[in-house]
Amino acid sequence: MQPESLSIAAIAYDAGRAKLTIQFEDGCAYIYVGVPGEVHRSFLDAGSRDDFFADEICDQYPYNRFEAPLGRGEGQSAS
Repeated sequence: MQPESLSIAAIAYDAGRAKLTIQFEDGCAYIYVGVPGEVHRSFLDAGSRDDFFADEICDQYPYNRFEAPLGRGEGQSAS
């Protein structure tokens, strides 16, 4: 189940494992697996990250809830 709020607080990407971690403002964090680097780059460059997430990531890649959310500034790729 995806969080109700799509307000994205932090984005981290592990290129070696093609894993995209997204933390939402409500504290929920998810790891999406099999995400290509070009999708991560497009996500960072998107005019609306919420819209990009909804259109290009959510329901497109398998995911798992991440137990320990990213801290702000720790592994963060988005500002």
